[in-house]
Amino acid sequence: QERLIESGGGLVQAGGALRLSCAASGRTFNPYAMGWFRQAPGKEREFVAAVKWTAATEYYADSVKGRFTISKDNAKNTVYLQMNRLKPEDTANYYCAEESRWKPTAVIMDVRSYDFWGQGTQVTVSS
Repeated sequence: QERLIESGGGLVQAGGALRLSCAASGRTFNPYAMGWFRQAPGKEREFVAAVKWTAATEYYADSVKGRFTISKDNAKNTVYLQMNRLKPEDTANYYCAEESRWKPTAVIMDVRSYDFWGQGTQVTVSS
């Protein structure tokens, strides 16, 4: 049973924009936080952005700050990633992830803090 379903990836020219969506399904959904990560070929998965579900506090990697915006729709159990002024180095497979509950040792930018992951959606930025 799918839990997190991403959509919105694609091919875009440098300077363009895309909006990724991640919808949670299948059960009552009330996470502590939702995050977006990305992984390029041959590289480790890296943090992009996150939002605390109730507090709505946002976090961004320095590489995307000012260009990407994370948002959420609690009623739709959906988190979004608006990506503007895309660069070729943003090319990667983008994953949404759920930190289902607060954990005292968890760091919101750390992949190990997240309990569930989507299947990923590819974003390719051409130069």
